[in-house]
Amino acid sequence: MAELCESFTLRGPGPGGGGSGSGLDPGLCLEPGPGSDLVLLTERGRAATLFKISDQKPLGCWSVKHGQILTCPVVCNFETHEYIAVHDDKVLRIWKNEDLNLDKAFKATLSADVYRIHSLPQGGTLVLFRGGGVRTLDVLLEAPQQEIENLISAETIRWSGAFMEGQEPVLIFITQKDKDFFVYVQKPKLNSLHKYKLEQQKLARPLCFTAHITNQTVTLLCLYTNHCVYQVLIPLQQDTVEEEEKEEEILSKSLLLKLSVSGAALKGTSLVVLDKDHIAVLGNIPDPGRKPKEFLTIWNTKFQTLQTCKDLPRGTSGQLWCYEEKFFLIHGKVLTVIMYKRETSSLAAAVGKLKDSQSLDMSPFVNWNALEEEELVAPLESQESVALKAESRMNLRSNRSTGQSGPLSVEQLLMRLKDTPNYVVEIEVKKLIARAPTVDVQAAIGCVVTTLIDRCKKNPKFYPQSLLQEIVETRDLSYSLCPDLMAVALEQKDLQLLQVCLERFPDIPEEITYACLKAFLSTSEDHLKSVEVNLDSAICYIDVECNDMEVKTEIVENGFSEEMDQDMCDTKMPEEGQSDGESCPVGLQKAALLNAVLHSAYTETFLLPHLKNLPAQQAILFLRYLYYLYVKCSEKVNTTLPGIRSPTINQIMDWMCLLLDAQFTVMVMLPEAKGLLSSLHKFVRAQVRFYSELNKIEGSLRELQRLNHLRESQTYSIEVLEII
Repeated sequence: MAELCESFTLRGPGPGGGGSGSGLDPGLCLEPGPGSDLVLLTERGRAATLFKISDQKPLGCWSVKHGQILTCPVVCNFETHEYIAVHDDKVLRIWKNEDLNLDKAFKATLSADVYRIHSLPQGGTLVLFRGGGVRTLDVLLEAPQQEIENLISAETIRWSGAFMEGQEPVLIFITQKDKDFFVYVQKPKLNSLHKYKLEQQKLARPLCFTAHITNQTVTLLCLYTNHCVYQVLIPLQQDTVEEEEKEEEILSKSLLLKLSVSGAALKGTSLVVLDKDHIAVLGNIPDPGRKPKEFLTIWNTKFQTLQTCKDLPRGTSGQLWCYEEKFFLIHGKVLTVIMYKRETSSLAAAVGKLKDSQSLDMSPFVNWNALEEEELVAPLESQESVALKAESRMNLRSNRSTGQSGPLSVEQLLMRLKDTPNYVVEIEVKKLIARAPTVDVQAAIGCVVTTLIDRCKKNPKFYPQSLLQEIVETRDLSYSLCPDLMAVALEQKDLQLLQVCLERFPDIPEEITYACLKAFLSTSEDHLKSVEVNLDSAICYIDVECNDMEVKTEIVENGFSEEMDQDMCDTKMPEEGQSDGESCPVGLQKAALLNAVLHSAYTETFLLPHLKNLPAQQAILFLRYLYYLYVKCSEKVNTTLPGIRSPTINQIMDWMCLLLDAQFTVMVMLPEAKGLLSSLHKFVRAQVRFYSELNKIEGSLRELQRLNHLRESQTYSIEVLEII
């Protein structure tokens, strides 16, 4: 059997993948990357991005220049770990991870338009042209301008797929001419091509296709407009057949599945093969007067049963991909990953009667303690399942009449959270939080947070701040488990919850990080005094009373001394604010909030465009604070600030460089930033000179250390060593 597991967001809308925006391009395509944890996302006409699934972060992004259009999905050559793309139909590009500029990558102009590139882990790379011709990449690169035959001049390719049969790659593609569909099976290395005609279906036409090869037989699955999945078996012929004979051969099909969920016909849009006994279908059920309800379903083709079904309330683009036991689909405006697991197919599992000692009282299809709010499971239309549901209703009525109140299931809890008063919400959720931390409970808590946030969106007066903060503080959640939590916190200006999320979530998109930074910088100091935030990261190095701490010291510890460089002596303090490091330019509360931002993970490529939009005055204030932290770190021999979760010297310098890269032109033009940049420049130059002097005596110090190891000192002595 197969069942759905937890889900998370791989990429959100907008540049870089997080936060609000216009949504993802519905024409995008997904291909496996050079590793089992990597996928390549191609956005139609624009760019290709390599994502690491477990980290939910992009590792690289390559885009074509203005005026060029990617005309087929980017794929990975698994043998060389190179990436292959085609833009403007005929221009082939090949590059590696370290190549940053796609315009400088290998280029070859072909003689015909490319339809699709298919890459196989052990079978090399195959290039399918729009005219039906196929070449291996190696053969094509030997003579890029070689003539490509046109086999389907009056037909249009609708689908293609590449597979391995033994040691030989097999390419299958389907074409359409008027109402007729043709299937081509080609072995490029053997120069073997077979053409078949697909049997027509009255009052229905095929929507999409998928296939797999087993025992030298191609199993072609076709999803039709009559809500049915048909199966076509095509034997892989060994002998070549004359062209006239191939065109006459008609493939018959057999009904495999009739798609129905809870008695309603499922209008499928995509299907993928999971294994020889299971397929997944993405589709919708029309709802008169409302938007169609969309579902992701898994079916057992061996016993023709629906295994599980997940509701997708925010809608999809109709596309579905599956790699390494993970589904990928656009849900609403984000690219969502849904895990699933497979077990040995059996009749007991197919009808939901597989015994499980840990879940004897569960519904035959669903463990509500592990599923998300939207997951629905269709019951089997059998007398036994009806009896089970009737018995469940009787038990529920009995509990109500006797006043018994057992622990709520997650399904019941999610339903109650939608309309019950605040105090009831807190009581029920705290009971769930008190449970032992298991995978099921963790997934359930993510569903609870999502339900609470959805209620906050519908009713602005409802906002359980303390409860949400307690959940985030006590559970190891992530941004992808509750992607709308921080967006709602920003709307509510809940700075305390944002601080906790920044400190605890490992996968916050750069757009949300920037939004938090902007919110913190724009909040007035007077307002922050009334906000309760965690001050542990800042209280140890900022004076709480007057916010004015002296940094001058007679001991030169880490190269910071005004006597050391004459340039430092004539540094004047700007009249407007303290910017040379002598006092903190922000209050204690704002410093603690900014420290949370400094701790958040980010990718420079995706954060830089957002920082360019930071208002000039906020950018100057942030740079003053970073400079203040830099000076404070430089006072210590170990360059470490005191306190819990205080920023490190590397974090401070990385953010300072990033901010200067984004705002340098603005900084240079603003008069109020001149003194700050001058002080920063002189301070850094003084430290560079100090470390340069240390490097000069490094050899002498090492020699002294060596001599001390060689000399055996038995008695106490005082020695004077002169360094010349």
